[in-house]
Amino acid sequence: MSDLLLDIKNLSISFKSNASEKQIIHDISYSVFKNEIVGIVGESGSGKSVSSLAILGLLPNTISTINSGSIQFGSQDLTQISNKTFQTIRGRKIAMIFQEPMSSLNPSMTCGKQVEEILQQHTNLNKKEIKTETLLLFEKVKLPNPKRVYKTYPHEISGGQKQRVMIAMAIACKPELLIADEPTTALDVTVQKDIINLLKDLQAETKMSVIFITHDLSLISEIANRVLVMYKGQIVEQNDVQSIFNNPQHSYTKALIQSRPALDVRLKTLPTIADVLNNEVSSEVVTQNMRQKKHEKLYANPPLLEVNNLEKEYLSKSGFFAKAETFKAVNNVSFKLYKGETLGLVGESGCGKSTLGNAILLLDKATKGQILYNGKDITDLSKAETIAIRKDIQIIFQDPYASLNPRLTIGNAIMEPMKVHNLYKTDIERQQKTLEILNRVGLDASVFNKYPHEFSGGQRQRVGIARTIALQPKLIVCDESVSALDISVQAQVLNLLNELKENFGFTYIFISHDLAVVKYMSDQLLVMNKGQVEELDDADRIYNAPKKDYTKKLIEAIPKGL
Repeated sequence: MSDLLLDIKNLSISFKSNASEKQIIHDISYSVFKNEIVGIVGESGSGKSVSSLAILGLLPNTISTINSGSIQFGSQDLTQISNKTFQTIRGRKIAMIFQEPMSSLNPSMTCGKQVEEILQQHTNLNKKEIKTETLLLFEKVKLPNPKRVYKTYPHEISGGQKQRVMIAMAIACKPELLIADEPTTALDVTVQKDIINLLKDLQAETKMSVIFITHDLSLISEIANRVLVMYKGQIVEQNDVQSIFNNPQHSYTKALIQSRPALDVRLKTLPTIADVLNNEVSSEVVTQNMRQKKHEKLYANPPLLEVNNLEKEYLSKSGFFAKAETFKAVNNVSFKLYKGETLGLVGESGCGKSTLGNAILLLDKATKGQILYNGKDITDLSKAETIAIRKDIQIIFQDPYASLNPRLTIGNAIMEPMKVHNLYKTDIERQQKTLEILNRVGLDASVFNKYPHEFSGGQRQRVGIARTIALQPKLIVCDESVSALDISVQAQVLNLLNELKENFGFTYIFISHDLAVVKYMSDQLLVMNKGQVEELDDADRIYNAPKKDYTKKLIEAIPKGL
C-alpha cells in the first residue's frame, strides 16, 4: 500500500545475561501508515520500549540481538543498515521523545542551544536562520516566552516546559515518524492534557505519523487512531481505538481497562491483572450509604491532626547582589484529619502539596501556624521529642529504589528503623517481626537477604511500605507513592494500602497528581493551588460538583477512556 510508512514483520529480539540468552520480543508484526497515530500499550517489561528502540537502532549491541524479522521504513530495512546510515535517519526522518526530559536534556547547555544542535546537524541553515527557526519551534510547542526559554537551562523550567523543549527538538527536522515513549508519565493531569493536545495539533499540522507508547489505556483513547496491546513481548491484540475499548477481545486488554479506578463507582477491591486473567474479580461496591456511616463514626472523634493557618516561606534571590524576596509555598492552610481517614491532597506541580507534607513530617519547619498532633503543637519540639514523634508520623516515597539503601539487604533495611527507635529487645525478635511484616505486604521470607536491585518496581514499593509500617505509625504521608507504577501494580499497592488501613487503623495523607486514584482512596479531598486551599470537602462531593474553576479544570483533564 502506497501510504505505508513503517512495516515490522516477525520481529524477535533477545538479550544476553551472563552466559544465557533470553528472548524478550516474540515474533511481533505491525504497520504504521502515513498521517496516523498508533498507540502501544502494556506494562513495564512488555516490550514496548525495546521494540521501539529497535526502530531507531538504539538497542545496546553488546547484549542484544535481533534474531529474526525486518523493520521496513520506506525502501530501507532498518535491521540491515549501518550505524552511519542510521545517523542520517535519527532526528531527521525518525525522532523520539523520551519519558524523562530532565535526563534526556543536557544540563550544561541552554534549551535553545540543544534545539539548534539538531538543526545544525541535519539542515543547511545558517546561524541566524537556525536561531529564528528555534524560536519558531518554541512558539509552535506553545512555550511561554520563547526568548526567555531559549536562554534558560533545563533545571530553570518546569517539567511540562522541559517536555515541550524535547518535543521541539523532536519535530525540528519535520520527521516522518515520531516515537513518543511515555512522554507524559511524570506530568500533572492538566500538563498531560496540554501535551496530548499539542502532539495531536502538531500531527494534524505536519501530517507526521506518531507511535505513542504508554501503560495507560485511558490516555491512549485521547490520542490514538489504532492501538496495539503488548504483553510479555507479544502483541496480544491490535485494533482501532473504539473496538479496543468497547469490545476488547483479549483478557489482558480487559484487565488493563478494569485495573484503573473508575470515577463513577468505587469498588471495594480494585481488580489486578491476575484477578481478571484468573476470573476472580470481586464486584463488591462501596455504596454512598456505607461511606456515610463510616464517616459519621470517623468524625465523631477528636481529630488526630489539626493544621491551623500554616505558612511556609522561602527566600529567593534573582542575583548575587539582589535583595532577597519571600515566596510563600504554603499560605494560610487549615484542615482537620481524623483517625482512620484518608485525606487526598491534589493540585498541580508547585502548588505546595509536598511542602505541606514535609512540614507535617517535620522535615521542613513551618514559618507560621500550628500543627496539632493528638492536641499537642508539634511545630517547635526539642530534638528528642522530634525523634519520638517521627515514629508516629511516617512517609511512603514516590521512588522506592531511591529511598532504599542499595547496599542494605531488604531485611536490614526494615530492621534499621526498628533499632533507631528501640523497638523490640533483640535482633532475633526484630527479624521475626520483619518476616511477619513482609508477609503482610505480600512478600515471602526469601526476600529478607536480597538487595533492592533484585526486585521489580511494584515489589520495591511493597518493601518501602513494609519499612514504613515496621514502626507501627499512626499517620502515613503517601507522597506520589503509586505514580511510578504500572496500572495493575498500582491496583495491587492501592488494595494493600486500604487493607493495611483497615487492619492497623492507619490514617493517610495521600498526595498525588492522578485524580482518579485520589478519588478512589480518599474520604476528604483538599485541592491546593498556588500554596492555598482552593477547595476542601468530601471527595465524592467535589468530583461530582466542583465549586471552583480550578478544580473543574483538574477534573476535566482526567483521561476518561471511551
